[in-house]
Amino acid sequence: MQNLHEAGKRLFAAFEHGEIALPENKALRLEREWIPHTVFKGVALKHVLTAADTDGAFSYHLVRIEPDCMIGQHNHATQCETHEVIAGNGICQNGEIQVDYRPGVIAVIKAGTQHTVEAQEEGLLLFAKFIPPLL
Repeated sequence: MQNLHEAGKRLFAAFEHGEIALPENKALRLEREWIPHTVFKGVALKHVLTAADTDGAFSYHLVRIEPDCMIGQHNHATQCETHEVIAGNGICQNGEIQVDYRPGVIAVIKAGTQHTVEAQEEGLLLFAKFIPPLL
């Protein structure tokens, strides 16, 4: 399992400095900064694509949650959110259900649904998408 975790970390790292191919035949480098979450300790975000990049269709973010840290209970009133777990382990309380987060899990969180994400001993690396965009 350690090899899978390391492979997930390498994949995530590749996206930290990768490239986005936009429909306008323009490439966008992923050199944006990690931003510490303003409320949740041990959580950082990289806003890869925002509404400005997608004509208001969606936003795309890399999310890093340090071991034993969490994104506390909250909701997004108008956005459907997806989480793609790339590496690590944790638990998402998605409304009334609990989802075990491990590499390969994709969670769908409906607009207005209260949810939390808690990283366990390995931390969590996620791709998060919002429709319509969060930013």
